[in-house]
Amino acid sequence: MTSRPQPHPEEHPPEAVAPVRPPTGADGAPTGRERLRHAFRWRWSRGQAVAAVLLGVLGFAAVAQVNATDQDDVFQGARQADLIALINTLSLATDRAEAELTELRATRDSLRTDAEATRTALAVARQQAEQLGILSGTLPAVGPGIRITVEARPGTVGTDQLLNGLQELRNAGAEAVEINDAVRVVAQTGMSDDAEGGLVVDGVALAPPYVLDVIGDPGTLESALGFDSGFTDEVEQVGGGVSVEQLDQVEVGTTREPVPTEFSEPVDEE
Repeated sequence: MTSRPQPHPEEHPPEAVAPVRPPTGADGAPTGRERLRHAFRWRWSRGQAVAAVLLGVLGFAAVAQVNATDQDDVFQGARQADLIALINTLSLATDRAEAELTELRATRDSLRTDAEATRTALAVARQQAEQLGILSGTLPAVGPGIRITVEARPGTVGTDQLLNGLQELRNAGAEAVEINDAVRVVAQTGMSDDAEGGLVVDGVALAPPYVLDVIGDPGTLESALGFDSGFTDEVEQVGGGVSVEQLDQVEVGTTREPVPTEFSEPVDEE
């Protein structure tokens, strides 16, 4: 009898494992509960589990990115007509703001110009008023000038000499003149000799020596008195003497009351 070779145990194929089938109902079809229970009993491999986790993370990231994009771009879903209307509105608002800014700048420049012109006009008016006040004798004055001292016996130096001397000083640019700290000499000043050998200037009696404080250029004023046949020569011819001192500051404190006008009156500016 010939014996058959026995197969090696490892050569036998494994027995087929029947898949687990869900129980069936009365009609042979599985019920819904049984199908659900069967789904949870499905055995997941390690690779499937890792893939499921990665897919979940990827989905979460995608959802977060979409939400962030929606928050950053609020106009993404707007219609083209709405966007055009919004742009036009912003453009109009910008134009209005620029127009208002231009107008405000023009107003500012105008105010600056008007204010500067007003300040300049006021400064010029004040300067002119001060100059007129000094010339008319209604304001005190201070400045460089000379002090003239006229020594004479009573009845020798009178109106003839002093009037000529004052005229020479005016021609030399004298701006303010005061005699004996008592009388302010102006264009309307009246002068006469009195019976006691002195002078009466604008109703004030004066006696020698006569001291004249004069504001102006010191060198020019002194030179005006030293001409031949000038004030100094005239005083010396009657027996008097003239001394002149140049000063950096001469104070003329005597003032006169303004002369009221009789016929003229100021004109209102329109």
